[in-house]
Amino acid sequence: MIKPQTLSFLKQLKQNNTKEWMDNNRDKYEEAKSDFEVFVAQILSAMSTVETSFTELAPKHCIFRINRDIRFSKNKMPYKNNFGAAFSQGGKKSPYADYYIHIEPGASFIAGGVWMPDATRLKGIRQEIDYDLDGFRSVLNNKVFKKLYTGIDGEQLKKAPAGYATDNPALEYLRYKSFTVGHAIDDKVITQAAFVQTVTQSFTTMKPFLDFLNRPIA
Repeated sequence: MIKPQTLSFLKQLKQNNTKEWMDNNRDKYEEAKSDFEVFVAQILSAMSTVETSFTELAPKHCIFRINRDIRFSKNKMPYKNNFGAAFSQGGKKSPYADYYIHIEPGASFIAGGVWMPDATRLKGIRQEIDYDLDGFRSVLNNKVFKKLYTGIDGEQLKKAPAGYATDNPALEYLRYKSFTVGHAIDDKVITQAAFVQTVTQSFTTMKPFLDFLNRPIA
């Protein structure tokens, strides 16, 4: 579970997103950060039975910094209003598809997949879908999977990607630029004792989708 105080901190940060406020509330930030690190460690432990490589990871390999990169952004708020972590073989910076948890009061969600891959990675995923369309559809149409994840999220090309015909039976999937799925989480669920189990079950249900996306680099 995530402590209610952690959600409270994030609410306050959203209302006071300045360096001055953060400096004056550093103790609250450290407590919230520690709480999220404990939670991430629990997820790594719980998921290690289905993703054995996670035994080699520590929370620092998964958690994203709360500081925003504002160099090229019109939004100059120095901090994110959320805690986020990505879980994959090799950690958050690896090329593998990952599970993702986003904690933000009123806007939390569980997600996973490959977001905006580079050209080589994208080409490999599209080739795998084209090669095994039936296998990809079976993952997306699994009854348990569909209860949580209604379909692939993200932007699509208006036309067929280069090298694929307009009548390709896999075109509805090949036009995606990212391959991610997700679902929202209510704040009440986040602070419940069973939240680690909830996340673990959601991730485990997502695993066949990630396994498919990882085939080109497996």
